[in-house]
Amino acid sequence: MLQPISVRPSVLLDGVRYPDEDRLRRYVAEGYLTGETLVGAFRQSFRDNADRLALAGPEGEFTYRELDERTDRLGAALLQLGLRPLDRAIFQCGNSNELLLAFFGCLKAGIIPLCSLQAFRKLEIGYLGNLCEARLHLVQGDDPKFDDIAFAEAMQAEVPSLRFILQARGERRGSAVLLADLIRDMPLERARQMLADVTHEPFQAAVFQLSGGTTGVPKIIPRFQNEYLYNMRAVAAYNRYTADDVLFFPTPFMHNLNMGCFFGPFLLSGACVTVAPNIAEDTLQALVRDYEPTWFGVAGPILNRIAPELLRGTAQDRARRNFVAPKNAANMTRLTGSPTHHIFGMTEGVIMFTRPEDPQEVREQSVGYPVSEADEVRIVHPGTEDPVADGEPGEALFRGPYTIRGYYKSEKEDVTRFTADGFYRSGDLMSSSVVDGQRYYYFCGRIKDVVDRGGEKINAEELENVINLHPGVLASAVVGMPDKVYGERVCAFVLLKPAAVASGLTLSALTAYLHDAGLAKFKWPERLEVIEEFPLTASGKLSKALLRERIVLLLQTEAAADIQQGK
Repeated sequence: MLQPISVRPSVLLDGVRYPDEDRLRRYVAEGYLTGETLVGAFRQSFRDNADRLALAGPEGEFTYRELDERTDRLGAALLQLGLRPLDRAIFQCGNSNELLLAFFGCLKAGIIPLCSLQAFRKLEIGYLGNLCEARLHLVQGDDPKFDDIAFAEAMQAEVPSLRFILQARGERRGSAVLLADLIRDMPLERARQMLADVTHEPFQAAVFQLSGGTTGVPKIIPRFQNEYLYNMRAVAAYNRYTADDVLFFPTPFMHNLNMGCFFGPFLLSGACVTVAPNIAEDTLQALVRDYEPTWFGVAGPILNRIAPELLRGTAQDRARRNFVAPKNAANMTRLTGSPTHHIFGMTEGVIMFTRPEDPQEVREQSVGYPVSEADEVRIVHPGTEDPVADGEPGEALFRGPYTIRGYYKSEKEDVTRFTADGFYRSGDLMSSSVVDGQRYYYFCGRIKDVVDRGGEKINAEELENVINLHPGVLASAVVGMPDKVYGERVCAFVLLKPAAVASGLTLSALTAYLHDAGLAKFKWPERLEVIEEFPLTASGKLSKALLRERIVLLLQTEAAADIQQGK
């Protein structure tokens, strides 16, 4: 019988949906959740690995000891400034050492970072800042394309709770306080005395992440001290990260993918995290050359920029490198000569990876299985709770020790997002099957990522998976383009492999390939656009919204030209 334990923090934050107590007690009893805190685990790692290299890049290196000391001093300085534990801080800063110093400084002070994106503007910052009543606004301060200090000052009128502006870099401007000044002026001994008075509770919110939704303003996702720690440790154990690993993952640090699966687990493991303050070719190639990363997360444009350095690697270099991608593992492996691990994950919870020992077909086609034995997955007919048969696509529902129970200040809307017994409705289409005694999962697209061609629903992910098998194709993205007759037709955007660029690819050649592959004709693309790079969102994901805008503009330009020519 499970013994009653306290799984509630002493302060319940307004708007935070805390997980069900009975389920938390079960996870504690089974050893998944502990009385540890995320900040406590990072502190311990910083001390255990004091002389190892923690952060490395063109703007300087930090040992774990230096990272620990500077974030102690910054955390205490923020409290001395007037911030309080459980205050919220909007983070709006590009990747840099200073961003990570601010993140860990806030954690140590008990301040909750709201992991915003640098590209957000008045609509998003105003909405999110008011929603969570943020008191601190962290901005970069030296962005040559945007005066974020002036922007932060203007946002104080839009968000009355925003009292403090913290400038990460550059020369101090306006009413901001400079991060380096706060660290400089706070003695380490005094800092540690102040931080010793801060109480951190394992079941309290630690970080406010943002949903990765494709429409509207993102929703706030509370991640809690011990469950976020468990998330990171489970990923580290599953992927077998060690202190000898080096990370190259130049996506935004504040995005859950990087924080929960990469830089967070790496710093808990005593490993090294490379910091790219920009994604220029010289910067990225230098990181690969100088620090010899063992784990890579690379979108198409990033891979192209580091390809020269990767090609210079020896067979031994290729053997110790690992690449992570949501799909196209076979292509990535052929291009890099290194193993590629598929990943599936969401900020709301469950994380899956493939592993090197999985059968080849599984490694190339599936997204593996969850990193935790306690993760529960149901695949149901969309909008119901009725399970589908093995191998049949359906909506994936998730529940587990690090899957949320509700969004922030969204209790009414959450009724439709969660089942009565706490499963999260992901909106993702998945199938599953058992191979050699292990159940593997296959991502089949988003429920709404479809092209409606005259009432025929064409799943973009399904079509992309077939196109990606073409020997000349590196990656593809399928979107709907407007059509007066059918409503939408299919347009395929394609990146070609370097060897195929010279010969090119035509629509007729592609459809002939799809015919031979046995794909139903109504699913074939009716337009092909070969491009050099996919447009990315601010969080580093492929942006289908921008691709749709591109094809609409192309169609409008062509229509105008036809009118001019009297067609």
